Amino acid sequence: MLKIHKRNLPHWELPGSVYFITFRLLSGKLNDNEIKLVKDHIISGHNIYFKLYAVVVMNNHAHIIFQPVENYTLSRIMKGIKGVSANTINDLRGTKGSLWQDESFDRILRDDKEFNEKLNYMFNNPVKAGIADNPWEHIGWFFNEEMF
Repeated sequence: MLKIHKRNLPHWELPGSVYFITFRLLSGKLNDNEIKLVKDHIISGHNIYFKLYAVVVMNNHAHIIFQPVENYTLSRIMKGIKGVSANTINDLRGTKGSLWQDESFDRILRDDKEFNEKLNYMFNNPVKAGIADNPWEHIGWFFNEEMF
């Protein structure tokens, strides 16, 4: 059953759906070690909380394509991703407080065409942003070949 709720952004949840998620830092930038930390944390949730297709962590935002597993809501998954990564980065930096913007942008991917558009966007994002010459070499890129 489709659930729709809204804070500042609309959020649609439909069991079995694949989502394209974007979340942003409140301010500042992540360094390479922090980018890798966020990426690795997201990868660690694969087959536990979600089926992960791809992730790209940039220096000020991240994009993920995943499908939640049964009994895990989108909000619970994102709270875990953002909360744990923020706590870990704050510990490394010796800081406290929020790291990520409160809300994430989420979109249900409706078909293969839209899935491929979002995947290509993610893949090319580091080159477009000028932080990598080759997307495969960007420290924040992960493509889960086992899902294809």
